[in-house]
Amino acid sequence: QVQLVESGGDLVQAGGSLRLSCAASGSISSINTMGWYRQAPGKQREFVARITSRSSTYYAASVEGRFNISRDNAKNTVYLQMSSLKPEDQAIYYCDAKGAYDYWGQGTQVTVSS
Repeated sequence: QVQLVESGGDLVQAGGSLRLSCAASGSISSINTMGWYRQAPGKQREFVARITSRSSTYYAASVEGRFNISRDNAKNTVYLQMSSLKPEDQAIYYCDAKGAYDYWGQGTQVTVSS
């Protein structure tokens, strides 16, 4: 089993920045890819970014150039640095870890005021 705990969600003005963290615990060795998804009210959950065990990164087109995903293997933590935030970035952000199974965190709320 893998447990994921997100933090860092907050209220921020449009154009501002925020860093989300996702701390993993449990069967860490089983994880190869970690990522972030988001879900806005009335919308489906969508992919935001992911980082592989070899630190290859992938981004949704809507956040490319504004968001940066990174991982600290010593801390078993993945980060999502978000810059130039837009009102449409407002959502609950979920951390995801993929290994033998797919694990999800409880989510952290990001609110962007215009």
